Amino acid sequence: IINIIVLSFPIKDLSFSYLHLSSIMWGFWFLALLVIGLIRWVYRWRNPRCNGKLPPGSMGLPLIGETLQFFAPNTTSEIPPFVKERMKRYGPIFKTNLVGRPVLVSTDPDLNYFIFQQEGHLFESWYPDTFTEIFGRQNVGSLHGFMYKYLKNMVLNLFGPESLKKMIPEIEQAASKRLKKWSQQESVEIKDATATMIFDLTAKKLISYDQDSSSENLRENFLAFIQGLISFPIDIPGTAYHKCLQGRKRAMKMLKNLLNERRMNRRKQQSDFFDHVLEELHRDDTILTEGIALDLMFVLLFASFETTSLALTLAMKFLSDHPKVLKQLTEEHEAIVNRRQNPDSGLTWKEYKSMTFTFQFINETVRLANIVPGIFRKVKRDIQFKDYTIPAGWAVMVCPPAVHLNPTKYEDPLTFNPWRWDGQEINGATRHFMAFGGGMRFCVGTEFTKVQMATFLHCLVTKYR
Repeated sequence: IINIIVLSFPIKDLSFSYLHLSSIMWGFWFLALLVIGLIRWVYRWRNPRCNGKLPPGSMGLPLIGETLQFFAPNTTSEIPPFVKERMKRYGPIFKTNLVGRPVLVSTDPDLNYFIFQQEGHLFESWYPDTFTEIFGRQNVGSLHGFMYKYLKNMVLNLFGPESLKKMIPEIEQAASKRLKKWSQQESVEIKDATATMIFDLTAKKLISYDQDSSSENLRENFLAFIQGLISFPIDIPGTAYHKCLQGRKRAMKMLKNLLNERRMNRRKQQSDFFDHVLEELHRDDTILTEGIALDLMFVLLFASFETTSLALTLAMKFLSDHPKVLKQLTEEHEAIVNRRQNPDSGLTWKEYKSMTFTFQFINETVRLANIVPGIFRKVKRDIQFKDYTIPAGWAVMVCPPAVHLNPTKYEDPLTFNPWRWDGQEINGATRHFMAFGGGMRFCVGTEFTKVQMATFLHCLVTKYR
């Protein structure tokens, strides 16, 4: 071929021809190497290295994986379509790639339980970078070991049983006040109304925040934050994710200003969480920083009102749709009132703990609510489970909706049936129920949520239709 090319040129152009041919050949070899490298990279992406057998599944497109499908809106009460489709195709355990990270998704009860039990040994808490940007890089979900236990104990001092016993009258007063207000309106948007009620209560307990006496609306910033929480992570003005980050930024600025104001006007007696934080920050041997404290405050405010308001909204719908449930719930709470010497006296901790059917109702509500679509952990070292290997460094996602809607465990799983919990006392996570997480990171606000829901229901069914 070279001879033919050379002969086609006059002798005077021979040196130019060789140079031209040489550049073409080098360009060809460079392109060939680039294509081979690209093919090899794509192959490695789709077939990650593993010292064993990986679960079935697809890693999706290079760089973005299956992120677009994962963030697609779910408008049903069933298992998220992303998970449901892959369960049918691959089984209860499958691999995928989300926001550039290889992830193993588990809907297997045994693997879920194993992950929660091995927290701190084989697994550690982890969330994608997009979530840590939203909740803060020093949020309680991203901390481990002693620091996590330290913060957990701080929260338990606030929302533990002894504190909740004192809070019941406050919660009952808030619920009664809101219900009375709603009864005078033509209609009520329950999700927004319950969120406002719970946010005001929680913000008052945490930071003594009162919207009526504040120049800024803290909750409005949280609303902007929530609207982009489960959205594709593109931080460009106009996107839901960008609005979410801006909402967090404004909320954090308000919290910092409130903390600084409190620092300048210290109280003699501790009355809220800010007082405890300031006391810790002033200790010489403290490990708490202002950044960690503010991130913790942000997460507590968000988690308390957003999750509980969703559960209460669904509870109201279930009561409207199921007259028999409403009847039995009403009978239980009217019996509590009838046993009192003074019918107008407030709800007590003993009465709260006696609400057998109410707890069944709450369990069934949060089972179907599936407020948390996924719980993430990171693998610390290679793990063998059944026939599969989970490589070190991979993320695992436990999927509570798939567990709660499993037809082999729950008959007619999409049917609301509080009586299915009859005789079952659940104080923590099990293989088949993880509405409040599991393992050492079982939600410390679980009892607080139940107290709020039970107290609200008590006020509702004893005084209103």
